[in-house]
Amino acid sequence: MKYIYIFFIFLSGLVFPQDNFDFEFDYAQFGYDTTSNYVEFYYSFNQLSLTISHSDTADYTEGILHVTIEDTSTGESQVDQDWLISHIVKDSINLNKNLVGVIGFILNEGIYKCDIIGKDAINPDKQRSITEILEVKPFYQLGIAMGDIQLASNIIQESDNTSSIFYKNTFEIIPIPSGIFGENQPVLFYYTELYNVKSKDNGNLRIDEHVFNSRGQVVNQKSKSISRSLDSRVEVGSVMTYKLPTDTYTLVLSLIDSAANYGISSSKKFFVYNPSVEYVDTFKTIGSNIVVGMFGVMSEEELDDFFVKSRYIASVPEIDKYEVLISENAKRIFLTNFWKARDEDPSDNMNQYLKDYMRRIKESNIKYKALSKKGWQSDRGRVYLIYGQPSEIDRYPNQTETRPYEIWRYNSIEGGVQFIFGDVTGFSDYILLHSTKRGELRDDGWQRRIVVR
Repeated sequence: MKYIYIFFIFLSGLVFPQDNFDFEFDYAQFGYDTTSNYVEFYYSFNQLSLTISHSDTADYTEGILHVTIEDTSTGESQVDQDWLISHIVKDSINLNKNLVGVIGFILNEGIYKCDIIGKDAINPDKQRSITEILEVKPFYQLGIAMGDIQLASNIIQESDNTSSIFYKNTFEIIPIPSGIFGENQPVLFYYTELYNVKSKDNGNLRIDEHVFNSRGQVVNQKSKSISRSLDSRVEVGSVMTYKLPTDTYTLVLSLIDSAANYGISSSKKFFVYNPSVEYVDTFKTIGSNIVVGMFGVMSEEELDDFFVKSRYIASVPEIDKYEVLISENAKRIFLTNFWKARDEDPSDNMNQYLKDYMRRIKESNIKYKALSKKGWQSDRGRVYLIYGQPSEIDRYPNQTETRPYEIWRYNSIEGGVQFIFGDVTGFSDYILLHSTKRGELRDDGWQRRIVVR
């Protein structure tokens, strides 16, 4: 068997033994070009799980990392390879340290089945296998976008160590594949990348950080403004975990573009082990948890219906992501993160954006319904949901030479835009004929469509 030898480092840390073999794995995607992403696989072997081999010169431990990546659309194998991880054992102290490493692949857009196996090179029966379904959607073609979150064990700062396998974008980032923090790893460090953030608009760009416990309660939150001077940038941060009680947590980063009325989010689960910290529920209701509670009581049918109503403000990647979700809980988590990302002021006591959106749904159903079409499904309802109340509306319901039409003006959008709707069928179903808003239907000859013949 031919093996590829790879470098690694060893880290001490809290060990949670697996039933079979203590091997941990994690991954993250980052932008590469407009057709592909760069996918990093992080792994760790705990040496106590590996068999010690003896030679005349040294004792050593060896693990084997086997990775297969298959394109689910063609069945073709993209990767099918073994890597040998070997380390000389100098003393018994070193045996309680994890061998941590990273390998990376460039993958084109698509859906891949990834099988990762970590095993003892001396005793292959000692192994652990993990299967992941990986969807690659190139970040550089998605408009404003955020890469995955990579968890790290050490402070992330600029480094000159360009020869390190963990060197990336002037930083050295030591992964922690187990995702376990707390008593022996008191601070969580994270890394992500932002893409396509440069804009001609003057709107603010903000990144929000929320940490949720397993009950959906916010235990930590903070926000900061982001410069739009560069099209792509790195974002690093930290979460103090030494005061958190033992639990499962989720880190959610949300990137908010106030100019485009748009937000995206990325999330990462991690675990905290702090046996000396007692859990005390000091939670107070804030806007973020109102969202969690709202979707927590919805049935799957209600979740699907609410997302249909939310599609007007969803990006294409968000729509694609929701449509492949198959579990009720996954849909609940998605909608929770979706609306948290659009909360314009996470520090207050309510997600005002969500409240306003729900109010506009109700108002649209009253004001703009037509025939069997609900108000929010109409063109006027859609525009009202996305952009809110117009600055002014000019109505022309009884013209002798034209069918009824309306002109909606929004003075605060792009220096002033307008939407023109016409009842071309005569059944009070006003459709969008023309708009000066970028990205909306434009037809400078819209008048011809409402002329009475």
